[in-house]
Amino acid sequence: MHPLIIPGKHHVATLLIEHHHRLVYHQGRHFTEGAIRSAGFWIVGGKKSISRIIYYCVICRKLRGPVQIQKMADLPEDRLSFEPPFTNVGLDVFGPWPITSRRTRGGLAHSKRWAAIFTCMTTRAIHIEVLESLDTSALINALRRFFAIRGPAKIIRSDHGSNFVGARKELDINSNLNTRAVTQHLADQGCTWLFNPPHAPHMGGVWERMIGITKKILNSMLLQHGSTRLTHEVLTTFMAEVTAIVNNRPLVPVSSDPEDPVLLTPTTLLTQKMGSIPTPPGTVNLKDSARRQWRHVQHLAQTFWHRWKKQYLPLLQTRSKWTSQVPNLEPGSLVLIKDKDAKRNEWPLGLVTRVIPSKDGLVRQVEVKACKKDSIKFS
Repeated sequence: MHPLIIPGKHHVATLLIEHHHRLVYHQGRHFTEGAIRSAGFWIVGGKKSISRIIYYCVICRKLRGPVQIQKMADLPEDRLSFEPPFTNVGLDVFGPWPITSRRTRGGLAHSKRWAAIFTCMTTRAIHIEVLESLDTSALINALRRFFAIRGPAKIIRSDHGSNFVGARKELDINSNLNTRAVTQHLADQGCTWLFNPPHAPHMGGVWERMIGITKKILNSMLLQHGSTRLTHEVLTTFMAEVTAIVNNRPLVPVSSDPEDPVLLTPTTLLTQKMGSIPTPPGTVNLKDSARRQWRHVQHLAQTFWHRWKKQYLPLLQTRSKWTSQVPNLEPGSLVLIKDKDAKRNEWPLGLVTRVIPSKDGLVRQVEVKACKKDSIKFS
């Protein structure tokens, strides 16, 4: 009935809040405030003081603290440039699929196949090459076939080799990928291979999304195929059909305007075809036909890039999340290292040793050193 009134900024109030916060086993503000009021204390401005104490509580941070994020960075330049298709590409490998390689006296010999997907960073078109293994020669041969069909690329982006490492651990195979040989082959082609930072799958969302769509279409094809004896030829045919379906998808929402019936798809730029081309009336000689065909191709390319700039490019500028800037991590900061294979209470402690900023001053990558609990002193 007559609680003791204590100023919220007094040191005694801080001690009472910390004491009752430990009594309720580090629950939220509602539990802590109820325990303080039940004990006969009325802290002036208690809600704000309790929230401040809970915010800086180390145990509460370990139990319920959010993962460190930073404001979403701007798109890379190679996604916004007017370049020919597959000038800047993203590369990833997915699979495998069991296939029947050959017939033997004892039955059928089975093996596995993987697929390398090349995603155009600008037009969002894809190109798929089937791999027989995950070694250096198979990857270089896939790159050679890609360059022979689509032309040389300037930039290739991929994750930091986690696709090969993950496949080796999951399938228990030996992957002897020689990155120096691949880098040398790309240097001969005038191409640069850029790797994303480790543990940053969101930076490869361009090709990860394409892999998800490809798997959905391929699973439907395999279900309709029915037979479990999948051969290399059938798998290659399926991959070509999947590529055609994905490249024929609309890049922007389908318009209901009757004056805009043509869809903006990657196939429009790759094949330079937009529906059936009517035959011009009258007699046309070879010279006029070549000139009209050249003008038609140029017109289609200009139409594609004009609509790409007006309709598709503005959709990439919106930030659906990570919209606010937060304080950067600094060397010496104590953090928890998130591990997907462990529970939150078992996440190891880490000490930030190095911070790598981006061009706009935000943290792009940090180097963390794992440390023991006994060597950390909290103040």
